[in-house]
Amino acid sequence: MKTPRAEQIYRQRVARIVAFLVAHPLVEHRLEDLAAMAHFSPYHFHRIYRSVAGETVSATVRRIRLALATRLLEQGSHSITQVAMEVGYESPQSFTRAFGQFAGQSPSDFQAQLHRVGYDADAMPQVEVIERAAQRLVALCHQGPVSTIPHTHRRLRQLPLAPMVSAWMGACYGDPDEPPDFRYYAAAALTSDVNPAEPALEYIEIPAGRYARHCLHGPYTNISATVSTIFKRWLPASGYEADDRPVLEHYLNSPHDTAGDALRTDLLIPIRSAYRE
Repeated sequence: MKTPRAEQIYRQRVARIVAFLVAHPLVEHRLEDLAAMAHFSPYHFHRIYRSVAGETVSATVRRIRLALATRLLEQGSHSITQVAMEVGYESPQSFTRAFGQFAGQSPSDFQAQLHRVGYDADAMPQVEVIERAAQRLVALCHQGPVSTIPHTHRRLRQLPLAPMVSAWMGACYGDPDEPPDFRYYAAAALTSDVNPAEPALEYIEIPAGRYARHCLHGPYTNISATVSTIFKRWLPASGYEADDRPVLEHYLNSPHDTAGDALRTDLLIPIRSAYRE
């Protein structure tokens, strides 16, 4: 069994590989080169990577490419065929199959939903203003690019916390497009405090306050675009302004037993009166 120190070293080495894959998403990577970069034996590299990352190298590469595809589809300046070529797929058909498995909907449905929310006045996100009490969350700080946030959530859920979890959540500090000021936590609300043997685990305090709540119906890949739409379209006319607390994601069901289009996520935007009560 690996000691906590050895496990931390393994995670740092695997994080180095993930950062390289993100920086070079379309390169065909050789096992020997990746193993050498992480200082692992090529004979055991795949097993070690999978045990730390929770998926194979090829699955990580596919996730990174498809996350890039969602950004291109959000921009709306590329056709689906162009996006498929941009992210390394040889045909729109193979891209559509892979994207459907990743996002829970086809590229055309994804693009159409973004168009409705972004440009159709009748599709303005339904927002409810609520008050939330202060909350303490146990959390893992995400290290690495936004496209690998699912790794951190998977790592948190592998810890022996489930019997005490009352809610699985995400906490986002800052703007994902401004990396130096951006922090993201995979988090959970617990029924009682624990101190599991995980060095990276920490507690974060979420202050009480007012939030704009929107219940997103659909895949997690729509979270970023939906939050952006609330900021751009709902907030300016609402009489509120964004507060300094983190944006929260409250996952109301699980992709392990729920189809992508049936996922429900409360998106919670911290707000305060624009007129300073």
